[in-house]
Amino acid sequence: MSYQVLARKWRPRSFREMVGQTHVLKALINALDNQRLHHAYLFTGTRGVGKTTIARIIAKCLNCETGITSTPCGTCSVCREIDEGRFVDLIEIDAASRTKVEDTRELLDNVQYAPSRGRFKVYLIDEVHMLSTHSFNALLKTLEEPPPYVKFILATTDPQKLPATILSRCLQFSLKNMSPERVVEHLSHVLGAESVPYEEDALWLLGRAADGSMRDAMSLTDQAIAFGEGKVLAADVRAMLGTLDHGQVYGVLQALLEGDARALLEAVRDLAEQSPDWSGVLAEMLNVLHRVAIAQALPEAVDNGHGDRDRVLSLASALPAEDVQFYYQMGLIGRRDLPLAPDPRGGFEMVLLRMLAFRPADTDDAPKPVLKPVGISQATADSAKPVAAAAIVAEPPVAQVPVAVAVPVAAAEPAVVEPVAVPAAPEAVPESEPEIAVAAPEPVVEEVIDLPWDEPAAPAPAARPAPQPAAPAVAPQSAQPADDEPPFDPSAYESVGMDRDDEPPLDEDYYAPESDPVGFSYLDELAEHVHEAEPAALPEPLPASKPATGLALQWLELFPQLPVSGMTGNIAANCTLIAADGDEWLLHLDPAQGALFNSTQQRRLNEALNQHLGRTLQLKIELIRPEQETPAQAASRKRSERQHEAEVSIEQDPLIQQMIRQFGATVRQDTIEPVEPLVSQAQ
Repeated sequence: MSYQVLARKWRPRSFREMVGQTHVLKALINALDNQRLHHAYLFTGTRGVGKTTIARIIAKCLNCETGITSTPCGTCSVCREIDEGRFVDLIEIDAASRTKVEDTRELLDNVQYAPSRGRFKVYLIDEVHMLSTHSFNALLKTLEEPPPYVKFILATTDPQKLPATILSRCLQFSLKNMSPERVVEHLSHVLGAESVPYEEDALWLLGRAADGSMRDAMSLTDQAIAFGEGKVLAADVRAMLGTLDHGQVYGVLQALLEGDARALLEAVRDLAEQSPDWSGVLAEMLNVLHRVAIAQALPEAVDNGHGDRDRVLSLASALPAEDVQFYYQMGLIGRRDLPLAPDPRGGFEMVLLRMLAFRPADTDDAPKPVLKPVGISQATADSAKPVAAAAIVAEPPVAQVPVAVAVPVAAAEPAVVEPVAVPAAPEAVPESEPEIAVAAPEPVVEEVIDLPWDEPAAPAPAARPAPQPAAPAVAPQSAQPADDEPPFDPSAYESVGMDRDDEPPLDEDYYAPESDPVGFSYLDELAEHVHEAEPAALPEPLPASKPATGLALQWLELFPQLPVSGMTGNIAANCTLIAADGDEWLLHLDPAQGALFNSTQQRRLNEALNQHLGRTLQLKIELIRPEQETPAQAASRKRSERQHEAEVSIEQDPLIQQMIRQFGATVRQDTIEPVEPLVSQAQ
């Protein structure tokens, strides 16, 4: 007797022999047992999941000589003829080769005749989606109201191509893909019954290669038996399928974990000796990373199908979770772009080198057995060189009171906003706040220093001595009077030689000294929108901001003197000082700026403070919305006030009012801009 392949020899002949598809079998068995039979069934699913097999079993159930039952005998002449494919009342039609409407009409002409031997005439139309539109139209009426002795069973791998009119006339059952676990279980049973030696690892390789199809799994098993000379061994199956040994994949991942470029390229060289499919190698790496991620989330959920559960758990404890996700995402993108590489091996090497070069910035070179803590509030500032501490001079706070001076010279001229410095009353610092300065110098005369992103303001016409404050405030490290200090120069931001590691763009890319030294153009846009909506009303300050007092006020005065720019200056401008316990300072940063914040920005700000104050501080920044006004909010408030005063000045100008009354003129609020007063040549 000739050899019969496993896929045909082990084709199920009854519902109890079916593997999987329980959701379909339960409905069919109950319908047959209760005699609730439909006239048309539609089975959908990928290749090799049992569509045609279930259709033949239904034909046996309907025509078995023992009666209509869900358990056909399998021994009567009808059951044997159906199993052998020669039952005259089971008409199997391949719609892929009979797509014309003439073929369908010929089929329907025979529907009117009663079955020759069985109770029912069963029409099995395979790949029904291949029929033409005219064929579907010809089939509609008969499919909806066939004779009582006719049953239609349709099978397709692409139900989306079926017309809705066909779908509505059938009971539709969707067959699922076979999971690798179910395939391995069935192959173990088949090989045990066939007395074929096998290794479990080999069955897992076959189960995954089958891609959900039991028929493909049986065909691959036949091929593996022939390849292995009667045995199914993992090494033979791996060589037959062209897959890799998982040990080599772990070698690549271990080299990535250790950051060893030499070991990484040596591992690729070993892989190249087997002439593998490099896209398949990346797929194997992604499978391992996927199992590592599962092990980190739920260790007991990791299967031991490859016999490498211990290695997966070891990697899960050594690799931080964010690194696993990073490698997985980069591997997916690399696999997508691999066909574009001039050489597949070179493309694979570039993916690995990219993983190695773009590791998360805060990871160390050495592997860590414990996952890194999540968050960015930890202080990671580098230790600075010791610098001799200088005495910090306390200076009285000076409030700026902008005074609007209308200059009705021409209608097109906007109002001039002139800030006048007025000494503010000193505020008492709570006892819980630490003292930052220790020296108490003589009262000094200080001119107003505007915030760095504002336009320069004219100095006060007459400076008056300020009273001694009740509590010292943060001041520059020099004890010279404020009059001797040079004016604020935004270019000083670029003079500080800071380390630019771990930051993709340069700070100069974000620096525009002629218009916005620290990059707060979004505040200008916000102010413009507010003025367009309410041109004559004073806009509200930024939400959740109270006037700065105590340490927050000291931070407002300290910020313009810090040598920071770009993103670091942006971070500092949106912070407020919360606590200063000796050399340990705590800042609160607006969470809206969290996307720009990282450990590098915190380190640079820490270095700028150390350089300016002449001592080493330990800076900590937390993403908490400041309750008091930050430098950015103070700048926005000042601009809004100046804009409002300019608009009021224009509206109150007698010449402007006369033009409005006589000529019906209107003032375009979006064209009004505050003009700075001219500084005299003597100044």
